[in-house]
Amino acid sequence: MAFVEPITVKEAVENIHQKKYLLPAIQREFVWETDQIEKLFDSLMQDYPINSFLFWDVEQRNIQKYQFYEFIRDCHERDNRHNPKASLNGEKGITAILDGQQRLTSLYIGLKGSYSSKLPYKRWDNDSAYPKRRLYLNLLASDEEEGYNSGFNFRFLPYAEPIKRHDNSFWFLVGEILNLEEEYLVNDFLMKHELFSIEKEQFIFANRTLFKLHSVVHKNKSINMFLEKGESLDKVLNIFIRVNSGGTQLNYSDLLLSIATAQWKEKDAREEINSFVDEINAVGSGFQTNKDFVLKNCLVLCGFRDIAFKVDNFNQSNMHFIEKNWERITKAIKMAFILVSSFGYNRDTLTSYYALIPIALYLLKLNSPDNFIESSKFQEDRKKIFKWLAMVLLKRTFGGNPDSVLRPMREVIEISEGDFPIDGIINKLRGTAKSITFSEDDIENLLHYQYGQPYVFSVLAFLYPSLDFRNKFHKDHIFPKKLFKRLILLKRGIPEKDVEFYLDNYDSIANLQLLEGLPNQEKSDQEFEAWLNENYSNTLERQSFVKRHYIPDVALPLENFKEFIEERQKLLSSAFRKVLL
Repeated sequence: MAFVEPITVKEAVENIHQKKYLLPAIQREFVWETDQIEKLFDSLMQDYPINSFLFWDVEQRNIQKYQFYEFIRDCHERDNRHNPKASLNGEKGITAILDGQQRLTSLYIGLKGSYSSKLPYKRWDNDSAYPKRRLYLNLLASDEEEGYNSGFNFRFLPYAEPIKRHDNSFWFLVGEILNLEEEYLVNDFLMKHELFSIEKEQFIFANRTLFKLHSVVHKNKSINMFLEKGESLDKVLNIFIRVNSGGTQLNYSDLLLSIATAQWKEKDAREEINSFVDEINAVGSGFQTNKDFVLKNCLVLCGFRDIAFKVDNFNQSNMHFIEKNWERITKAIKMAFILVSSFGYNRDTLTSYYALIPIALYLLKLNSPDNFIESSKFQEDRKKIFKWLAMVLLKRTFGGNPDSVLRPMREVIEISEGDFPIDGIINKLRGTAKSITFSEDDIENLLHYQYGQPYVFSVLAFLYPSLDFRNKFHKDHIFPKKLFKRLILLKRGIPEKDVEFYLDNYDSIANLQLLEGLPNQEKSDQEFEAWLNENYSNTLERQSFVKRHYIPDVALPLENFKEFIEERQKLLSSAFRKVLL
């Protein structure tokens, strides 16, 4: 390994742009957030060291032995998270990055690319939730003046036409500095945008800031690098592990995926696992799992004695076994997702993805029959899995150390005969810290969940074991939410002493039910008694609805909400006891 002549930020970015720098398959993907990119540029502006880089010189004759990827150029949190494969048809060798990908990608995105991350409170499938943003630098105010900690005010902002000067801000598009190659062009820019006419102190700051950025990008040789020229991937992998395993930024699963990528023979582990994660996340209404989950499935479903995330378990023998059984593993995992989606679960309600691992293991044991989701032959099996899933989610069985429950559950499933062994799992864990049996206190606690909490769906699921959740069901307020405003309640004649009870309980489980999408939309904000009389005038149909939704036999106007809640709590508590005790 040799130290080579440092280069400028501009040279590094141009090398990425011209695809002279590539990423070996063992590298993880880009994981930095926008604030980390902003801090990197601020560090450069303040002359802080950004650590050295480790490159790998791959000769042309060895290129085809390995898989390489390009850098992410325009990062999109939903649509562009994976590095594209590199096309290598040239006659020259390449330089692969072993350490420094996050920093180099950040430099490229800051100067030439963009970053589209999801806005808060917007749906993940809404295209407008991901505005294209580019890196800007405020030439008129430092971070201290804006209330931040650093010396320079870098910010990712929606990309638009050049931003005009306003009060204490002039947002300079950082990538524009690449066009100001000569120093005199910096002054030309300041004159063109009339920054000479501002207050003296602001102009001095703008002048020094823009000249400093020019130096950081064009003149300072801040990219210090070491170059490895070895041809052995094993040696390179060992260097990669030693460099990265001690860092705080590298997830351990990223390291393990790198090892798998280096050891699979027929398939590209990185491509297979990343694309499979995208595939299962697109099932039904959508999920949000990751490669950690898939790697853990591989360890459990393949029957390895030790299922912990550690390098020793991702040895060559285990990796070859996983590769050989990849299709069977992924079919079982995907079927588990399709199954729980048919139960009504999605990214908002599935509170533990590890709960799917025993389901996938059971399906693998059955050879993942294609008709498991639909066939009446497996109806009772599905009911048992449904009940078990709701139980372990509400008991938060997989919190803390999931391996401590995955191992005994696997033992039960492996020796079981017949349907999903819910009773065997309950008995195996009985008396342990991970017991999934429910006590009287547990039953009582189920009544305390509130609308908006992710566990609410699992609580309600116990009450509707026969529903076909392949239809869309909504969590509906029996007494509509819009009525529960203090002034409205007082105008309706609700006694002051009862108003707090109304406000404390309108979001409670006792005021919630599961309704199919269309009836729920039709019900909307209509008062419950009026809606029930209008839609269930037939006595038998009304009785069926009332029984199915645990509606107590009390008066149903808003003025009787307190009695309704108290009586429905009794009905729900009784229903939970029948199912869980």
